[in-house]
Amino acid sequence: MVKTIAEINEKIRKGDAVVVRADEMPEIVAEKGAEKAAKEVDVVTTGTYGAMCSSGAFLNFGHSNPPIKMQRVWLNEVEAYAGLAAVDCYIGATELSQDRGFEYGGSHVIEDLIARKEIKVRATAYPTDCYPKRRLETTVTLDDLNQAYLYNPRNNYQRYVSAVNLSDRKIRTYMGTLLPNAGNINFAGTGHISPLNNDPEYRTIGFGTKIFLGGAQGRIVGEGTQHSPQTQLGTIAVKGELRDMSTDYVRGGTLPEYGTSLFVGIGIPIPILNDELARSTAVTNDEIESSLTDYGVPRIDRPVLRKVRYSELITGKVELNGDKVKAAPLSSFKIAYDIMDELKKWIEEGEFTLANGVESLPGKREVKAMKVRDRTYHVSDGMTRKVHTASEKDSLKKVSELMVEKGVDQIPIVNGEGKVVGIVTSFDFTKALSQGKRKLSEVMTRNVITSKSTDTIDETSRKLEKHGYNATPVVDDEGKIKGIITVSDINRVYGRLSK
Repeated sequence: MVKTIAEINEKIRKGDAVVVRADEMPEIVAEKGAEKAAKEVDVVTTGTYGAMCSSGAFLNFGHSNPPIKMQRVWLNEVEAYAGLAAVDCYIGATELSQDRGFEYGGSHVIEDLIARKEIKVRATAYPTDCYPKRRLETTVTLDDLNQAYLYNPRNNYQRYVSAVNLSDRKIRTYMGTLLPNAGNINFAGTGHISPLNNDPEYRTIGFGTKIFLGGAQGRIVGEGTQHSPQTQLGTIAVKGELRDMSTDYVRGGTLPEYGTSLFVGIGIPIPILNDELARSTAVTNDEIESSLTDYGVPRIDRPVLRKVRYSELITGKVELNGDKVKAAPLSSFKIAYDIMDELKKWIEEGEFTLANGVESLPGKREVKAMKVRDRTYHVSDGMTRKVHTASEKDSLKKVSELMVEKGVDQIPIVNGEGKVVGIVTSFDFTKALSQGKRKLSEVMTRNVITSKSTDTIDETSRKLEKHGYNATPVVDDEGKIKGIITVSDINRVYGRLSK
């Protein structure tokens, strides 16, 4: 049994199309079979809503008098890319405000534009004969612009990894806050109602497909960046008119201590042209897996701990090493259901027809890692291997004399097996004198930030900066002391990189 998009569009125009949501399709196919379901159902609506960092908007301001060729431009003190034409720019969702940091970024500018708020525009330029103006300051609203459209290079991952943190410290990531020692799991995507999961072979999803985008009708304009269907990480690039969008479905947001992102709502209608599409839209959360990945390892090739089904993720508890760990979505299922309902209403009322002549997305792509030609430096390249240590039982006097004799500011404290149990610094001794403390155990820091010799200099530098420390003991897999690396050691390594 085969239908065409033209036949379905004719039914939409007559008000006869049968439209169901993606969550309803599994039961329909289970009850009636794929062949009968394909005869009865014309369109399945899908939906997802979540942080989509690879998003932004193209804007055209029109010419000033005298005219200016914008070289740099800021919108509410968020810098936009102006290397296009005289008065065009692209505002990226993750660009941060110069004066408000993580609190406000490009994503918030886009939301404020959609909300018809005034936006402060500031621009600088080099003068030319045809563009003599050097500086510009004004305010605009969305309705003042000639063109304003959302253009997102990478949205709507087909599936995404789930994140956990096995390290002993809390970390802030694009997957949200991850507590130490597997304290929580965060996951993204909306599982069996997510668009690309309902047509995983892209039979109806491709260049030119009409979609629900941010509360407006938009289009898929190509494969998204990092499109990797062979690893079930397909993506799409999308475009839509900003003026028609709603802040119900496009919102600026901040991921704590990571940065800003744009929360975008996308819905794709899947035309049921045959029984194969009926089967694929009957996918369940039991059939969709995510890779549970250790984000405590700050590398691209993070360890995958296990595969976990969405049916387990959405229960809020995931088993890991015999324990039940709390799991929470970064995507909004409620708004995703609202999107499916809204798209269904548009189709049933004849306001939305399906696109014809779609060119499918590529099905054979696999994302590549960046080819880095310069050397990656590790802790082993800068650490001091001959490290002076002390025991917790040593006196303050003995340890202070050791510091003076060896000319060091930090002494790791180790137990009888050589394992690091603490660290004491010259500043700790200053505090001890002012507070009248007499024992090393009262002065030393027990929550030690340690490193491995195989850690990169970049990740170790970030660790020290984040915790405000000047040094970190270097330990082996058993926690035994192998050396120490200080901020000065790291700066020497960076000095080599700059030569």
